[in-house]
Amino acid sequence: MVHKIEKPIVGYKVKKDEVEETQGTLEKKPSAEIVQMHESVERPEMLLGSTYKVKTPLSEHALYVTINDIVLNPGTEHELRRPFEIFINSKNMDHFQWVVALTRVVSAVFRKGGDCTFLAEELKAVFDPKGGYFKRGGRFMPSLVAEIGEAIESHLKMIGLLKDDNLDEHQKKLIAEKRQQFEDAQSTADAGDSEFPAGASLCNKCMVKASILMDGCMTCLNCGDSKCG
Repeated sequence: MVHKIEKPIVGYKVKKDEVEETQGTLEKKPSAEIVQMHESVERPEMLLGSTYKVKTPLSEHALYVTINDIVLNPGTEHELRRPFEIFINSKNMDHFQWVVALTRVVSAVFRKGGDCTFLAEELKAVFDPKGGYFKRGGRFMPSLVAEIGEAIESHLKMIGLLKDDNLDEHQKKLIAEKRQQFEDAQSTADAGDSEFPAGASLCNKCMVKASILMDGCMTCLNCGDSKCG
């Protein structure tokens, strides 16, 4: 608003509330910008990394999946650890081309920023047309790519980008009771290499041979999934 001054100015007065409010706003202003993950973030000289061993019956040699992380805004309340790049190494170079292609695409998604947790689910949903395989413990793995996706999922849970969906105490207690009942009824059964009963069938939820028939209902001893709800 514009005011026309018709009389001579004989004095002035500063409103302290406005001055203090202005100073308080300047003090609250952050001294540095919060760095988010994007393509322009430069790679530091050193990155924190974790290596996961993937051993499958499809190959004589194991695969080693290494995921390096970058720490954004270190030392502040906005400190965040994000995956930056991935490498896969093995003595077996039969799949060299698609392994290099996969690592470059996944690393590009990491550096793009935003939500990268979908990668784990997408890779875990890849099925080998020749058929999958069972890992030690009775867990079914549909393909080698799916196992790489599981390694990425484990890493994302470790750094806090994915929530670890472990069973609660009530579910653990229920599974333990069901397992004890089944073992009492099948005390002579040989479990073999699996930690679950030999007569267990494949669970459609967690893909582990841990589903047993108890009280006329199929119940999984690994994830707690039950046909009876």
